[in-house]
Amino acid sequence: MTAVTAPAPTRPSRPHGTAPRGRRSNRRMIATSFTYAVLVVLAILYVYPFLIQVATSFKTDAEATQNAVALIPQTWSTAAYERLFLRSDFPLWFRNSVIVTLVVTLGRVFINSLAGYALARLRFRGRGLVFAGLVAVMAVPNVVLLIPKFLVIKQVGIYNSFAGLIVPLLADAAGIFIMKNFFESIPRSVEEAARLDGAGTFRVFWSVVLPMARPAVVTLVILSFQGSWNELAHFIVASQDPQLVTLTKGVAQLASGQLSQGNQYPLKLAAAAIMTIPVAVLFFVFQRRIMNQSAGAVKE
Repeated sequence: MTAVTAPAPTRPSRPHGTAPRGRRSNRRMIATSFTYAVLVVLAILYVYPFLIQVATSFKTDAEATQNAVALIPQTWSTAAYERLFLRSDFPLWFRNSVIVTLVVTLGRVFINSLAGYALARLRFRGRGLVFAGLVAVMAVPNVVLLIPKFLVIKQVGIYNSFAGLIVPLLADAAGIFIMKNFFESIPRSVEEAARLDGAGTFRVFWSVVLPMARPAVVTLVILSFQGSWNELAHFIVASQDPQLVTLTKGVAQLASGQLSQGNQYPLKLAAAAIMTIPVAVLFFVFQRRIMNQSAGAVKE
């Protein structure tokens, strides 16, 4: 009687062309490391000019001229900041920019939200034509509109006034477009439920839809604040009154040498560094809220 031996177990064959798990893991690690290295280099290249700007603002004029790219000043000096705040109109420029930016930001958020909701939800004659005109305005460079804007401001009688600085900036096509697209992503059932409870159109917009559009509103706040804070061309054509000069206009005068002699690198870069603080603070405070989602609004 012959004994029957069981065949020895065989290892499953690996498909041709596939690498072992360890080798694939090493390749993935190398690719990830290379990606992070590239991102770090790009971040340094992006941040380095800002670091030079801050460092140069604490240098003396002679050192800034001789060694402009050094990150550590040999002699720390706050003369540039003292001159800006104590012996120049910089506080006036800052005050004017704060007033204009706050009013424009609040106005843009309110007006753009209303216009975006009207285009997204209300049915009226010429709605498509209005939206086409909105898209057309977005395609036109702002510099083309400077002369017509100047003529309108002069004709209306708000030249050399805060109204001339603020009113033309209270609405923009891009903000309306953003709000319209977000409102269209909100389920209509939410509004229908509110209307069944007796809410009118504005009540539905203000109490129901607008709170749900918080991510888009936060995005619009940041874009409006940054746009109005850094606006220059409009302020040039809207006013020539020295009492209405904003930060961008004043710093542009500093950069062109109209208010100083010589290079004055610390003075110019100190003004530019201060200008970046409000926008940077606003972005870091609200950056986590910039997202495009309305999940959880309604259970369908």
